[in-house]
Amino acid sequence: MIGQWTARAVLGLLWLLQTLPLGLQAALGRGLGGLLHALAGGRRRVALRNVELCLPELSLAARQRLVREHFGWLARSLLERGLLWYASPARLKRLIQVEGDVGFAERSDKPVMWLVPHFVALDVAGVTTQLFQGRPVASIYQAQSNTVFDGAMRRGRLRFGLAEVFARSERALPLVRAIRRGRVFFNLPDMDFGARDAAFVPFFEVPAATLLAPARMARALGMAVQPVLAEILPGGAGYRVRFLPPWQDFPGDDDIAATTRINRWIADEIRRNPAQYLWVHKRFKTRPPDEASLYR
Repeated sequence: MIGQWTARAVLGLLWLLQTLPLGLQAALGRGLGGLLHALAGGRRRVALRNVELCLPELSLAARQRLVREHFGWLARSLLERGLLWYASPARLKRLIQVEGDVGFAERSDKPVMWLVPHFVALDVAGVTTQLFQGRPVASIYQAQSNTVFDGAMRRGRLRFGLAEVFARSERALPLVRAIRRGRVFFNLPDMDFGARDAAFVPFFEVPAATLLAPARMARALGMAVQPVLAEILPGGAGYRVRFLPPWQDFPGDDDIAATTRINRWIADEIRRNPAQYLWVHKRFKTRPPDEASLYR
């Protein structure tokens, strides 16, 4: 458990790092990634197992290279969190390249859901939704056990004055009310939160506990659904956030089919940019009854 003073020291370091040129921050992140890859054996093994399950066509050497590269991007995302939390809006706007229809939610006469999978630049997408369009945003976040980190995360995500955040432990009703008040729902559809309110839907070719809430909420509230993807660009080139065309005929009347569509889309995007997906999460932790764990 990290103590409060240690947490404050880490936040102070993040503040100092964000004053550096992004290219230098990127180099430091790559170095930290190599260190984490060497020392974080448990997470390295989880990442290797996930890649083995999802991309079995890769050789062992290719999987190892992919995971090593992933740790470099992951460490960059951690160090550059200070940039997202403390840098000026003007600097962030210079660093973020936006593609696609970022203003769709502003024009929509329906409630809107952004589907944003867990690539390492996820938080860049969150910043982009507040700096490049004007409709208020609502999102869910995982409350941190360390109150200093938790407070920093909340302040960082709320500092532009356009967002509301709800802890995952809270009931869904406050979020639904926020959507009905006109907030756009920044939704993260690809984590394993257990079997409750979920179904085992293929993720690549592996059954994965996947929340049915995106499909059910979109149907119940009459929402338009727009996929959003973020990536870190090499060196000091910044970030790219793509607002893809809103999905037609979603969710339909079949929750499983709609959820399968989400997982298939995420898998396709992972194949396009495999090293920046969050492989260190135990995506297949929850298993069907009587099925053994997929993690050794």
